[in-house]
Amino acid sequence: MDTRASLSILLLLFGVSQVSPLREESFEEVFVSEPESVDITTRILESNNGSSEVLIEGDLVFPKTRNALMCFNNNCFWKKNSNNIVEVPYIVSREYSSNEKSVMTNAMSTFHSKTCIRFVPRSTQTDYISIENRDGCFSSYGRTGGKQVVSLRRNDCVYHGLVQHELLHALGFYHEHTRSDRDQYVRINWDNIIPDKVDNFQKQKTNNQNTPYDYGSVMHYGKTTFSIRYGLETIIPIPDKTVEIGQSQGMSNIDILRVNKLYGC
Repeated sequence: MDTRASLSILLLLFGVSQVSPLREESFEEVFVSEPESVDITTRILESNNGSSEVLIEGDLVFPKTRNALMCFNNNCFWKKNSNNIVEVPYIVSREYSSNEKSVMTNAMSTFHSKTCIRFVPRSTQTDYISIENRDGCFSSYGRTGGKQVVSLRRNDCVYHGLVQHELLHALGFYHEHTRSDRDQYVRINWDNIIPDKVDNFQKQKTNNQNTPYDYGSVMHYGKTTFSIRYGLETIIPIPDKTVEIGQSQGMSNIDILRVNKLYGC
């Protein structure tokens, strides 16, 4: 081979070896996101601080119309079609990046693979979910009729477990710590709760569907939620206070079981 040709090939190979690591490093800088071990309740409450919405339990829109707080003839739940599939039409704001939309799609995919719920792009359906970049992370409770906003503020709320948390609200699920039998499993430290946040810990008349209390539910508040003193618990597991409660990774097996029971999957 000609000496100059050989030299050119060597120089080219050397150049490629120098460029490739930079490309890999650039890719990591662009696409690596914050670890999802961050407490989901902290993230939600910090995002919703100062929100213009009237919220109950931290991230539930105060009912203005029909919702699962006042449900008659199951009209507050999404309907199953003739194929035993529950289709939930949705649209997504154009403000989100392709990466953020992928996070939402992945969060929905667990419902698709583990339950009979199918989030489907809206065409002409009257009742649908509209995922929007508003001032916080929040949702209505159950199917309210018409356009139903699920707010996922950019940079704060677009994380796998948090997306599933708000979608579960839209399907008709409460927070775990307010279920009707919670006093058997957690103790509420009323003296350490911010006075105007006490209502967030009131028990609800929930349909527990004969499922066990789930400390690991993606719907469970963290131990120090709405605490007056930093680091001191407001929710204490019993009888073992060291049990971990709440997580941000995604739906637990019991969360999935409840979806299937509620919707007859």
